[in-house]
Amino acid sequence: MRSYRSNSPLGAATARAEPDTPATINAPLLGSLFQMFEDGQDRRWVVLDLGAARPQVINVLSQYRCRLDIASFGEGLETLSAESDWDESPDRVSSLLPPCSSEQTDIVFCWDYLNYVDRPALTSLMASIAARCRPGAFVHALIVYSESLMNDHPGKYVPVGEGCLLNEATAEPSLAAPRYTTEDMKVCLPDFSIERARLLNNGMQEFLFRR
Repeated sequence: MRSYRSNSPLGAATARAEPDTPATINAPLLGSLFQMFEDGQDRRWVVLDLGAARPQVINVLSQYRCRLDIASFGEGLETLSAESDWDESPDRVSSLLPPCSSEQTDIVFCWDYLNYVDRPALTSLMASIAARCRPGAFVHALIVYSESLMNDHPGKYVPVGEGCLLNEATAEPSLAAPRYTTEDMKVCLPDFSIERARLLNNGMQEFLFRR
């Protein structure tokens, strides 16, 4: 990997949750993205990660010709939740993302962050992301679907093997989940189409959107 940019220092992402052993999540749509990296090793990829800088993610992507932009988006969740009129302040959500460059984004990793913003903020966030994506770019997201509760904070997902994820956050779910449906995603993400969707063994819906 040639370079990556972050909104926060790498060291802030290394704390690990105690003490339970988290379960491995089979995420086939994520696996298909990593297969794209494998098949397209002759090209350069631009990747936007909404999460914090995680060494495991950086190590995987370092095998390929990537520029990785780190948003550390969890730090801006309260700002998104507090905003009342996104239509009149479209630049505010952009300020929560890494600065745009001349290179358009190919892949976006949302992990489970979209569960932690309401519908107006979700629409504004994804419109801002769409503006920096090339046509045909992919967005990967995990949406709480079957369960009514989720953790108070976004997970700490890291890839472990081909198409598998580990959530290193082990807190008990205690926050009401919005449980966005496929129709919600279509309404809130008008700049994207749903490429594929899968119900995972942990009750989450795995989405792959296309610009």
